[in-house]
Amino acid sequence: MKIMFCGASSGVTGSCHLIRTEKHNLLMDCGQFQGGKAQEALNYEPFPFEPSEIEAMILSHAHIDHCGRIPLLVKRGFRGKIYCTDATADLLDVMLLDSAHIHEVDAQWQSKRNMRAGKPPVEPLYTTEDAKESLKYIEPILYDQQIQINEDMKIVFNDAGHILGSAITEIWVREEDKESKIVFSGDLGMTQRPILRDPTIIKKADCVIMEATYGNRNHEANSTSINKMIDIVIKTVKRGGTVVIPSFAVGRTQELIYEFNRFYEKSSPDYKKELDNVEVIIDSPMATNATEVFRNNAQVFDKETKEYILKGDNPLEFKNLRFTRSTAESQALNLDHSPKVIISASGMCEAGRIRHHLKHNLWDARNSVIFVGYQAEGTLGRSLLEGKEDVTLFGEKVHVQAHIHNLEGFSGHADQNGLLHWISGFTDLRPKQVFLVHGETDSKKDFAALVNKELGYEPIVVLGNSEFEITGGNSTLLNMEDSIKTGAEDEDIQKVRNKISLIEEELQGILYNASLSMNEAMTEDKLVKINNVVQELEKATINLGTAVNTRDDTMPEN
Repeated sequence: MKIMFCGASSGVTGSCHLIRTEKHNLLMDCGQFQGGKAQEALNYEPFPFEPSEIEAMILSHAHIDHCGRIPLLVKRGFRGKIYCTDATADLLDVMLLDSAHIHEVDAQWQSKRNMRAGKPPVEPLYTTEDAKESLKYIEPILYDQQIQINEDMKIVFNDAGHILGSAITEIWVREEDKESKIVFSGDLGMTQRPILRDPTIIKKADCVIMEATYGNRNHEANSTSINKMIDIVIKTVKRGGTVVIPSFAVGRTQELIYEFNRFYEKSSPDYKKELDNVEVIIDSPMATNATEVFRNNAQVFDKETKEYILKGDNPLEFKNLRFTRSTAESQALNLDHSPKVIISASGMCEAGRIRHHLKHNLWDARNSVIFVGYQAEGTLGRSLLEGKEDVTLFGEKVHVQAHIHNLEGFSGHADQNGLLHWISGFTDLRPKQVFLVHGETDSKKDFAALVNKELGYEPIVVLGNSEFEITGGNSTLLNMEDSIKTGAEDEDIQKVRNKISLIEEELQGILYNASLSMNEAMTEDKLVKINNVVQELEKATINLGTAVNTRDDTMPEN
């Protein structure tokens, strides 16, 4: 048996892993790379396998970094069944169609820019029709159902507690007369969180493929983050500002609604004057649709949330909550300067309406921006958290004066303690191999060291597009990207790509502002200074092009 890691191996997006036997090919996830132009460019590259040869696929959950390339997979020849939980299937109707729409709009916008520059138009990664076609291959199943995929493979989904429908997958693989059990964690959630059940503890495995997003740090308590969020809201409202919360449309948004519901209904009398007319607005059609999916899948909620529902108290509704759908409604929010809370996608600020809200609110010191989820390297969200003072949005430079907050207690991912608790659960049959994926390199390495110290395992930190052969209790590395094996680290390459992308965005903003400010009234000294810098920039640009395109003879040929 061989396992090929084709994504989320040098970062936290693009989840995609392949199990190969002599007779079968089973794909686990097919996610989109996210995190700026450099990462997104990876989505257009060929798959490191032939899609038509994939017999079946299992999908851990409906986040785009796990499902976002499914329409592309089908477009390029896949025709097998895609197994997922029934709640995930419901969410896919929302997620994939929305993703396709974004790709179409982005392609139209880029094509217009290219035409003005004399360049050819671009095609979207996939279209709405491609997304609709891919949904035909979805095969929903329930938690704890055992499904025979073929004569040699069977699966069971267990609750991962990450988002609605998220699954830990048990996979039994028979080769000749021997059966092995692989456990794929997907994304693991935190314990004792609202709405969802805790991640299932699995006791037996021969091989584990495990995420390590937060492998090197712990979150503050959820209750602490809730109290901090409410405190930020009250302080912002008192100074006449708006609170903007970039949030993933599925999972995080619904948890925020739940917590605002409890606050407004139980605690708001103490703050009636400040909050009575302060709306919480969900400005994301996808989040609105996803919330409706949540309401229709209450059977997978935790005990506390079910009890609320049975008492007639819908935790996803309250009097100050408002949903928007139309573009006009969204635009009107930025024309209304009364205090409010805007929750909008995307969670890492890379697309969608949130970028418009940031453009209109980042410059004002009365406002606050609250991050409630992981911000991948190279994203706008990461730049804001790292204290960047000026950002470029829609070709315009915006000076950051709003208060920036990071509340990791809302994270949908298990922290270091949660991950360690889960991997400690294999008490009946300890896995012979533990592969760490879905994490930045430092996070995976630190977690591997901890697991080795506490449990005696020797986890394999997966890097790059690598493939392992598993024989008995041994795993052998078959191949790895040359950039990882003999040259620069893949993560370091991505960092440089991200920096180039950020420079490109900054330059676009500068050029936009220059076109507005360059006029006949400019002094000669200022013009000389601009000209000198432009000459230096031209030289640096040529040097960069030369450095990028020069062949490195020290690297081996394929």
